[in-house]
Amino acid sequence: MSDQKKTDEQWMRLAFEQAAVAGACNEVPVGAIIVSQNKIIGSGYNAPISLHDPTAHAEIRAIRMACESIQNYRLPEDATLYVTLEPCTMCVGALVHARIHRVVFATTEPKAGSLVSARQLLNLGYFNHKFIYEYGCLQEECSTQLSDFFKKRREQKRLLRLQYSAQSSD
Repeated sequence: MSDQKKTDEQWMRLAFEQAAVAGACNEVPVGAIIVSQNKIIGSGYNAPISLHDPTAHAEIRAIRMACESIQNYRLPEDATLYVTLEPCTMCVGALVHARIHRVVFATTEPKAGSLVSARQLLNLGYFNHKFIYEYGCLQEECSTQLSDFFKKRREQKRLLRLQYSAQSSD
């Protein structure tokens, strides 16, 4: 295994931990960290429900923290975002504006992913900044984390429906 792959896996494990925090808060378990000069300068986990903020995606929260920590709206030239799920359109736009250098994501998002899945925004040619991206780092673990969360959520909804129908028939 290459040194870069080992390093990517170490950072992605920290993003995975952020995702676990989101899941524990009953948010979709997505976590992100931004690294510059081998240090975390920003981190975040999904919190749109708890923060009543549709923009509170893990990536946006990590960007906000990183920019605050460096006191600049542009990220350092070497900044890498590690995120457990492929970024959506909003997040890709924010990453372009923040001038991220590199994005590493674990698993694709077939419905809303905007780098390789539903949309391939950086291939459209109208952004004034492009970044490097790659995916597959800890894909199995991150996919399982998401799948387990949604299985649990579906089961909770099923139980609520059963409870409601039992109460209605009384």
